[in-house]
Amino acid sequence: MKILVPVKRVMDYNVKARVKSDGSEIDLANVKMSMNPFDEIAVEEAVRLKEAGVAKEVVAVSCGAAACQETLRTAMAIGADRAILVESDAELQPLAVAKLLKALADKEAPQLIVLGKQAIDDDSNQTGQMLAALLGWPQATFASKVVIADGKAIVTREIDGGLETLALGLPAVITTDLRLNEPRYATLPNIMKAKKKPLDTLTPAALGVDVQPRLTTLKVAEPPKRGAGIKVADVAQLVEKLKNEAKVI
Repeated sequence: MKILVPVKRVMDYNVKARVKSDGSEIDLANVKMSMNPFDEIAVEEAVRLKEAGVAKEVVAVSCGAAACQETLRTAMAIGADRAILVESDAELQPLAVAKLLKALADKEAPQLIVLGKQAIDDDSNQTGQMLAALLGWPQATFASKVVIADGKAIVTREIDGGLETLALGLPAVITTDLRLNEPRYATLPNIMKAKKKPLDTLTPAALGVDVQPRLTTLKVAEPPKRGAGIKVADVAQLVEKLKNEAKVI
């Protein structure tokens, strides 16, 4: 079995986002970038399936600028066998990424595609679903447990009020949630080995995909600062403020 794992290069989750003075976009100058945490979970799960003997090859994929090679090297340090970069300096929106991944899936013929449920930069939560629709494959989102057996993927996913278990015929698309696993740290020997693993570079044109943005961002603004809370003397005052000031009752 071959597993394809798309990964995205995003602003590190420990960094506070700053909006440019003109309100056009987030300022990424001199900002630490890293692999999207949900995609890191996806890489870990794919590597665990390989270690369990379920999969024979794990291929990491990223779409974006040349700097995404660093993210792919991280994925290979965790355990991916090789990597593919679809290099483009254009703004890649979820539909464009899904189309690029479909083209790669047609080329690589994986039996399973595992990716993060969303990226922490735009929180779109769209790429996995769009990819499954374009491929016509079954999908399981927000996976908290994955078991491959008898040619099927048994996926436990989180839903409102509990858990749901799905049985998917392969090939399939799975998007990962936080509770699926805890990614390992890449060791120094594995980081050095990752530098020698193959990394192929393609272009959207080579895959026959138009990646022109279809959505335009009009304005980016920071959320309003929260004011200090107040203490109320009794329940009556609390109800009065909720009714007249907050207007929630």
